[in-house]
Amino acid sequence: MTFTITWYGHAVLAIETGGFHVLVDPYLIGNPAAAITPDKVAADFILVTHGHGDHVGDTVEIAKRTGATVICNAEISKWMAAKGLKTHAQHIGGGYHHPFGYLKLTLALHGSMLPDGSNGGNPVGLLLTTLDGQKIYMAGDTGLFGDMHLIGEEGIDLAVLPIGDNYTMGPADALRAVKMLQPAHVIPMHYSTFDVIRQDAAAWACQVEQETSAKVHLLKPGESLTLSPIPGMREFAEKQPDRF
Repeated sequence: MTFTITWYGHAVLAIETGGFHVLVDPYLIGNPAAAITPDKVAADFILVTHGHGDHVGDTVEIAKRTGATVICNAEISKWMAAKGLKTHAQHIGGGYHHPFGYLKLTLALHGSMLPDGSNGGNPVGLLLTTLDGQKIYMAGDTGLFGDMHLIGEEGIDLAVLPIGDNYTMGPADALRAVKMLQPAHVIPMHYSTFDVIRQDAAAWACQVEQETSAKVHLLKPGESLTLSPIPGMREFAEKQPDRF
């Protein structure tokens, strides 16, 4: 079984794993980098990292069209449920075995007010372990923090990190994050959507590959990366449910 992740610009990610479509932070309308429209994107589950409009995005419209379950923190879950959506609330440090894999919410250093001014709770990152035992860390909007060392101890196959600066980590801190996480693969995101977060991603990728063992994948909006699991990893994961 393979894992495919598609970047639709800004922080929008679409994951196909175990026969499920998992959409992350679907900010499409108003996103100048968006490579798909809300009426076209597939979703069985929608993961929302925090309450800002460029991450909540079109969650409500997509979830109503597809029937997707929205997974997020408890405060955003309550806000989404009031709009008639199916939700599953989690919080930082908590994990749950969803049909598509084991999802744990991690720390993220950022804000989270919802578009209408409601309390959006704490922002989060996402640590997903697929049914085959692949580990994908999607940092969300965050600054650098020391506990990335601990996340790295999980053995990260893919890290998706913001590099835009101003609102999140910039290139220098994102490089430090890669050194702490030690992932096999990296995808940069949350950059160059607007002038204030414009970055030279190619230069950053060269520096990362010179200073770490990670392989950087510079996806254009709409492009995908497919990773295959290590043989035997699914059986290993099933024998260690507490770890995975």
